[in-house]
Amino acid sequence: MSTDTAKPDKQPVNGLDRYFKISERGSTVARELRGGLATFFTMAYIVVLNPLIIGTVADGDDQFLGDLTTPGAAIPLVAAATALIAGLLTIAMGVVGRYPFAMATGLGLNAVVAFGIAGGMSWEDAMGIVVLEGLVIVVLVLTGFRVAVFHAIPAGLKTAIAVGIGLFIALIGFVDAGFVRRIPDAAGTTVPVQLGATGSLSGWPTLVFVVGLLGTVLLVARRVKGAILIGIVATTVFAIVVEWLADVGPFNSGPGPDGKPVINPDGWQLNVPKLPDDVVGGPDLGLLGEFSLFGSFERAGVVAALLFVFTVMLADFFDTMGTVVGVGAEGELLDEKGDLPGVRNVLLVDSVGAAAGGAGSVSSNTTYIESAAGVAEGARTGLASVVTGALFLVAMFFAPLVTIVPFEAATPALVVVGFLMMTQIRHIDFGDHDIAIPAFLTIVLMPFSYSITVGIGAGFVSYVAIKAARRRFAEIHPLMWLIAALFVLYFALDPVKELLNVT
Repeated sequence: MSTDTAKPDKQPVNGLDRYFKISERGSTVARELRGGLATFFTMAYIVVLNPLIIGTVADGDDQFLGDLTTPGAAIPLVAAATALIAGLLTIAMGVVGRYPFAMATGLGLNAVVAFGIAGGMSWEDAMGIVVLEGLVIVVLVLTGFRVAVFHAIPAGLKTAIAVGIGLFIALIGFVDAGFVRRIPDAAGTTVPVQLGATGSLSGWPTLVFVVGLLGTVLLVARRVKGAILIGIVATTVFAIVVEWLADVGPFNSGPGPDGKPVINPDGWQLNVPKLPDDVVGGPDLGLLGEFSLFGSFERAGVVAALLFVFTVMLADFFDTMGTVVGVGAEGELLDEKGDLPGVRNVLLVDSVGAAAGGAGSVSSNTTYIESAAGVAEGARTGLASVVTGALFLVAMFFAPLVTIVPFEAATPALVVVGFLMMTQIRHIDFGDHDIAIPAFLTIVLMPFSYSITVGIGAGFVSYVAIKAARRRFAEIHPLMWLIAALFVLYFALDPVKELLNVT
């Protein structure tokens, strides 16, 4: 929710106000600017993280993106293309969708492409699959099918999606900061995660995260305007000072003499917060257009290629739906039925983004849950997205500056936003088990499985199963039967592949 208490005049004061419905939604230009900045700084990590995921994995021909053979050589190309595509699509979302939703390469989706698809074909073929799934989703939007699915979801499940995403992004914040970590397999325990690297907190970066989280929480509790953005900037400055004094260094310093990674468990996650030698650099956009639309059908076979398209499409389809519901609910942008007015335009831009991400060789772009950071700052319109998109375009040239913000400085915002989204759980009727059990599964499986799609799928399948078992067939929307069936297929993809002898 917004931290502002002023209630601006709802009459539009100029054309900009009228187009974006700024006053109508109870916002101001200042709020939109703050929200756009907050969203950008919360999700700018993707410009660094995406290259580390898809720019360092070799394809089936032992080549990296851009047909390069040297590990790491594709990273600057992926970074530039990631910022460009994110900037253009986020601006399009603001202008066409007119909501404060930002877009960029989808985490999870890029991992599926890198580790589950590219290894069996070339990178061009893999990106062609992403383009295909994007085009299919565009058709589903234009025919009204995607919007119809959006309206078919019961209100209780929509609320559960928002709550689950809140828990999910809070967990992402704790994990990315290193506050919560996986226990090494050699530790001889079945417990999957623990506090810090050794079961207790240690290291300067952890201190930075804790101080940043407490500072941001206090600012939000006192309803300070721009609390989340102030928290990110202030914590980053603190991190820079800490690194300057303590010379902490990175968590992963790269391969050592024996070829194994040199790990400093108390080092900075992802970025080391210090001023770079070069502030400005010209972007290399050589990856744009490097895709083969149907090459995967020849390399992997028709059935395998179609299953790959289906897998990416289903994950993309419902991740976006969950994000739109979650962020829209947080900004009080949904109507009394839990629907987002004008959602068709939002879904259309998002669908085009999937194809655009493949065409730009950066994997499918999708609507980002980190948009909730901007909404928490008061953003309610597409003007905030225009601001965020413009900053992404600037980031193409100032990529070294974007990398100043370490996870430990950005992730306190995710934890706080997770709390804000979690508060919506009060709208779920836990006295009605028909909706309460599916809602519970949706909420807990998102963070437990580290997947928005898995949580949504479990909720949908269990909702239909419970209603059918109680013979309440009239209460099940016809599309919910179809969606549940698709999710059953999604969860059973590996057995289906084995049945069809697909590797």
